[in-house]
Amino acid sequence: ESRVAMSSSKEEVEFQWTSQAIAQSIAIFCLAGIAEIFGGYLVWAAVKGLRVETSSADDADVTAESEANTNNVADGNSQNGYDIVKKPWWYALIGSFVLIAYGFIPCLQPSAATDGFARIYAAYGGFFIVMSFLIGWALEGESAKPDIGDLVGGLISVVGAFVIVFWPRR
Repeated sequence: ESRVAMSSSKEEVEFQWTSQAIAQSIAIFCLAGIAEIFGGYLVWAAVKGLRVETSSADDADVTAESEANTNNVADGNSQNGYDIVKKPWWYALIGSFVLIAYGFIPCLQPSAATDGFARIYAAYGGFFIVMSFLIGWALEGESAKPDIGDLVGGLISVVGAFVIVFWPRR
């Protein structure tokens, strides 16, 4: 195990937030969110399956799409307006590699040396919540549309993330 010794306060370069560092930080949080959500989505699609909207319980188009992509899982949800369609095993494999890459992305945060793991990941959580709602809605359609509680909760989480990251310290 190696440790990095901290220099005295006179020699230590203190991190300062600039407009460029703020933009870089937000971009890295968004990149991390995209990698984690899409990686998880690919694994989920192979393991649990995806909701595919139907116009009626007897819609033959969903069956044709299901057979073209992979197997259609009869789960009794057709009466709710969707069927569950599982994707091939290699979706999970690709998703796993994307999730491995995701693990390195937060290390690129400009304030990582001063904020550390706990603060970076706590702040990232706020971005992840909002991005999960938006990307999930884009991928799954109206069945995943955020409601007012989702929007209010997402706003609170992003405000919390900004407080965590930008709160004056020392």
